Amino acid sequence: MPAWWRWRWRPGRDPSRAAPDGAGNGESDGATELLRRVRAIEIRARRLVDDLFLGEYHAVFRGRGIEFDELRPYVVGDDVRSIDWKSYARTGEPLVRRYREDRDLTVLFAVDVSASQTAGASGQSKASLAAELCAVFALAAIRNNDRAGLLLFASGPERYLRPAGGSIHVLRLVREVLSAGPATRGTDLGAALEYLTGVQRRRATLFIISDFLTEGYARALRAAARRFDIIAVRIREPLDEELPSAGVVRLAGAEDGAVYEVDSDDPAVREAYASRVRAIDDERARLFGELGIDEIAIVTGEDYVRTLLAFFRRRARAVA
Repeated sequence: MPAWWRWRWRPGRDPSRAAPDGAGNGESDGATELLRRVRAIEIRARRLVDDLFLGEYHAVFRGRGIEFDELRPYVVGDDVRSIDWKSYARTGEPLVRRYREDRDLTVLFAVDVSASQTAGASGQSKASLAAELCAVFALAAIRNNDRAGLLLFASGPERYLRPAGGSIHVLRLVREVLSAGPATRGTDLGAALEYLTGVQRRRATLFIISDFLTEGYARALRAAARRFDIIAVRIREPLDEELPSAGVVRLAGAEDGAVYEVDSDDPAVREAYASRVRAIDDERARLFGELGIDEIAIVTGEDYVRTLLAFFRRRARAVA
């Protein structure tokens, strides 16, 4: 068992065991509001999937959900990209690699539910947008007879739902993201990735949904990239990257509670704020480029439909 498990978890707190419905919440109006939000997200997600994303999903992920079957002799008309050049170098005979489609694909969502996901100045929280994106991707997966699973994480894994199919399961995923009440406030993406590589033995597509304003996960990401086809969904609000000019302001860290009083009218202060984020982003871009990880950049309050369509079409060209 990984070392982080022993000190981050209280006895009996297993992330794979969901709390009973309504546990810890005796207020029916809160449950009603949660149900309303889940249904609203479901309606929007279904419309987007049916009208825009279903065919794109099939082209991208069904095209990648394949397993090697056999080598056969090359015939005129075969795509030269399918030639197995190692076999050709060995035998002198051009052979084509044949694949069979994996009919039981798995899509996983690792969703950041740290304190920073509900903090901010935007009208739409990063947490609620993450729930909506999960609904869109999960519904597309379910419609293709794939399975979807979920890991919520903060300073460590918080809740794990094993991959399953069906529309009811999609609603549960959305509900879990919206109602997340993590026991910790920080962000440890590395611990989340270690957990997933331990519990998910089969190859899967993994969507990591976070603001990625964290560091120290490179080693775990490299290990996970050998097991999963990883897609990073970066959700931010403008304040994450740029401090507005608003005079002397008091900033409180959502995750560590630290309080800072700064003069946001000072260009040096704003530049220091922005340069720190750029340094994090530059290092992540280098790591993602090394591992071949696609990234989708989404901003709260903005329409994400065009961004997702562009991603799907870019991926479709890559697998064609």
